[in-house]
Amino acid sequence: MNPVNELADELLQLKFTADPLYPSSLGIAGHGRRLPDLSEAAQAKCRAEVADVAARALALDPAGLPAEDAVTRALVIRHAKDIIDEIDVRLTEFTITDLMIAPAPQLLMALPMITLAEDDDREDHLARLAAVPEFLRTALERHRSGAAAGRVPVARLVRNGVAHLDRYLADPAADPLARQEMPEALAIRREEVLTSVVRPAFAVYRDALEAEFLPIGRPDEKVGVCWLGGGEEIYHTLSRIHTTTDRTPDELHQTGLDIIEQLSQEYAELGTKVFGTSNRAEIFERMTTDPAMRWESPDELLSSARESVTRAEAASPGWFGRLASQPCQVEAVPAAQAPGAPAAFYLWPSLDGKRPGIYFANTDRPHERDRFASEVLAFHEAVPGHHFQIQIAQELTHLPLFRRVVVPTAYAEGWGLYSERLADEMGLYSSDVYRLGMLAMDSMRAARLVVDTGLHAKGWSREQAMTYLRENTPMAALGIGNEVDRYIAFPGQALAYMVGRLEIQRIRATAEQSLGDRFDIRAFHDVVLGSGSLPLDVLADVVETWVDSH
Repeated sequence: MNPVNELADELLQLKFTADPLYPSSLGIAGHGRRLPDLSEAAQAKCRAEVADVAARALALDPAGLPAEDAVTRALVIRHAKDIIDEIDVRLTEFTITDLMIAPAPQLLMALPMITLAEDDDREDHLARLAAVPEFLRTALERHRSGAAAGRVPVARLVRNGVAHLDRYLADPAADPLARQEMPEALAIRREEVLTSVVRPAFAVYRDALEAEFLPIGRPDEKVGVCWLGGGEEIYHTLSRIHTTTDRTPDELHQTGLDIIEQLSQEYAELGTKVFGTSNRAEIFERMTTDPAMRWESPDELLSSARESVTRAEAASPGWFGRLASQPCQVEAVPAAQAPGAPAAFYLWPSLDGKRPGIYFANTDRPHERDRFASEVLAFHEAVPGHHFQIQIAQELTHLPLFRRVVVPTAYAEGWGLYSERLADEMGLYSSDVYRLGMLAMDSMRAARLVVDTGLHAKGWSREQAMTYLRENTPMAALGIGNEVDRYIAFPGQALAYMVGRLEIQRIRATAEQSLGDRFDIRAFHDVVLGSGSLPLDVLADVVETWVDSH
């Protein structure tokens, strides 16, 4: 193996050691008995080891490397810095929420998704369940350290986290941690562990959240990280990690405002066709209040999601030379997670082929969910969006595993958002109602630039963020609260979507201009998806090299 790939493998193993749930979810053996070690000592050790890998990668002269190795070297250096920066901002200390980025929800969402194909896998899984109390005790230690240093969570998000655990603990018969099929003897042992070890540990953690952190949590008026000590630097760091750019909060804020304004003409055109009005406020009113824009049942919502994915898979060969080898599965978000979960999300397939890529559609309270958003969400999360992006990357076996499974947020979410507009080019939207959904998602992602920077850089209150979304997007009331809470809990992540989409569109436009009649959309998409997940600047270089070769 060449030295660059060796460094890539070494960095990936450090990442797997820090978060053993990640390789388990990918179907990679050897990590199944462990949970992440959230302690400061473990993270300091990881930081030092990652910094050593980065230093050795920096010492390699890129001029003397083959093109693929030069790309891999750049990715190792970039991702090592991201790991170090994430450790330094100490997110573990103040991230308490019902989203899976927080310790307890991470377990309840991730553990049931791990495939247990062999008895050894199941024995490892029982050992991992027995490690839950220590994992949650360490999480509490980190929360307490953060609180002592003034890095306190947001009170509303703590309440959400407590409510999530209350739902979990109230229904042992529906415990997601008992979802995987097991032989009877092992299932009995698992239930004993869940009853005597796991659920009591979650109860202790839940009670500590309510007793210790809810009273000191930041109020709705001070939800952004800018209200924490060093908050400006924390947000700058997280913004850079998620966007792979150094664009300032002010630049991103203004970009969002500009796109919101530009969308008005498209709303006018579609609104006239669908509702007979070009007035944006009236269009939003109809989209958010008309009962015809809501679902009647969970089954109806899920059926629409499945039909959209099937239609997209059928049309894809005309737009992609390289296709995902396995179809995307569509399922409802598990009931315990659904109330606080987003409208939709994607779970990557396991590398061993034992679990497919899954598009989760949220069927909770369907009469409050936007019908018009169903198709655009499916195209973003499944096909040609994340399912193509992630499954195809996993199948690039000529690349080191690092490049097949490590995914910069701006590339992933930029591709997902690019796919929403690409679906329109592909003729996938079944009516103008669903094309309005495409505009609605554009509005939301543009508004994310405004709201995320507003909350975390400009000190906006939660209500200010909700007011902006109500006035500038056609989001349902149910979605607005959940969305804002997501932005509060996950600073900077919401910036990645529009930043990534704009850059992929810019790269494509440059290629089209350079190649003229020689531009092939299928070949372009194969280049974008055919090098693994790349930071935006590296992606631009890869496409430029492809253009030059033509």
